[in-house]
Amino acid sequence: SDTGVLSLQVSCLCGPASCLLCGCCPSTKNSTISRLAFTFFLFLGTLVSIIMIIPGVEKELHKLPGFCEGSGSVLGVQTHVDCSSFLGHKAVYRMGFAMAAFFFLFAVTMVCVRSSKDPRAAVQNGFWFFKFLVLVGITVGAFYIPDGAFTSVWFYFGVIGSFLFILIQLVLLIDFAHSWSQLWLRNADESHAKGWYAALCVVTFIFYAASVAAVVLLYVYYTKPEGCTEGKVLISINLILCLIVSVVSILPKIQDAQPHSGLLQASLITLYTIFVTWSALANVPSQTCNPTLLLRNSTSSASATQALTTWWDAPSIVGLIIFILCTLFISLRSSDHPQVNKLMLTEESGAGAGGEAAAESGPHRAYDNEQDGVSYNYTFFHLCLLLAALYIMMTLTNWYRPDESLQVLRSPWTAVWVKICSSWAGLLLYLWTLVAPLVLPDRDFS
Repeated sequence: SDTGVLSLQVSCLCGPASCLLCGCCPSTKNSTISRLAFTFFLFLGTLVSIIMIIPGVEKELHKLPGFCEGSGSVLGVQTHVDCSSFLGHKAVYRMGFAMAAFFFLFAVTMVCVRSSKDPRAAVQNGFWFFKFLVLVGITVGAFYIPDGAFTSVWFYFGVIGSFLFILIQLVLLIDFAHSWSQLWLRNADESHAKGWYAALCVVTFIFYAASVAAVVLLYVYYTKPEGCTEGKVLISINLILCLIVSVVSILPKIQDAQPHSGLLQASLITLYTIFVTWSALANVPSQTCNPTLLLRNSTSSASATQALTTWWDAPSIVGLIIFILCTLFISLRSSDHPQVNKLMLTEESGAGAGGEAAAESGPHRAYDNEQDGVSYNYTFFHLCLLLAALYIMMTLTNWYRPDESLQVLRSPWTAVWVKICSSWAGLLLYLWTLVAPLVLPDRDFS
């Protein structure tokens, strides 16, 4: 009957995440679907943010009441601040605030949830329609936040969150590189085929060749024979650090302690470090040393005819792609390495707690694998998505912020140094994964 169909639809909206996909994914874990659903909320917010900085949409944002102080009068007095040049920028900040507040709310709510027997686990894995309403409500409220110092203060929240998320990306990248190398070496040993070794060498060569080409292009486009000293120094330092970690990765003592350590991991880390360096140089506030610098000045005729959005440049596009892959990685996969699982607070590969015990019969039933213990830390997962929301907020706004006059978007040196420091921290982290077995021989780093 119609009543039965309606009750079934309501139960799926309010019930566990597995119900949403039970007809097409019979073996899907409830915990995995929950993570994917929250990630979908993050991607949905990202899509809305991208739409808001499209020039045609950005011009319509001034119609929102109180959203731009220069769009009308305040208490009958005409204001003189024209913020039309960064309405999309302000919209992305408010959308980022809404997503961060949403995930922070769930991070706090899910503190110390140990198993799906906890009543709060039902909130984590169900009630998706109401969660969507909560996100919409927070988003609508965020657009009524008064201008004031919100944009300036929230910029620094975004900087800190982005720095931490870049480090999380580095951890996942290092783990991915180690797993990739181990898989191909294992296949080579089991099949006794030299093709796997050849493939390993080819991929490593491609990564290093791309890194060298990128470094050359950085020197060509982001430095000048005279001047641009900061750019030359930063590129050179990161190039030297990448050479150091590459050499260390193939030292005999390192190879003895970690037989699977090699140049594939080092080449991937090198390529990512060069990308972060490129992203940092794209924020250098000098038109001479930064050809990709975007000027968004409401008083200039150049910006009036500018068709580009504030984020539509190559570093931001690559950063957006890495963001998507990284968040999917967080949602779908647990590591093959116990140390990474311990750091990321996720389950060990293939070891969903109570998975078989909680499996339900029937060909179209997804099973819940968290009866005896959660397979990932709920709070930490939401904190990762919170940091991801701040990172994508900064990426879409190109790490720019309004100046004191609230009329010009500028790229501050803060963005440059945060990105460079995150690349150094990432290289030091990778170096530690190489030398840790030698420094701490009594600990298990398998």
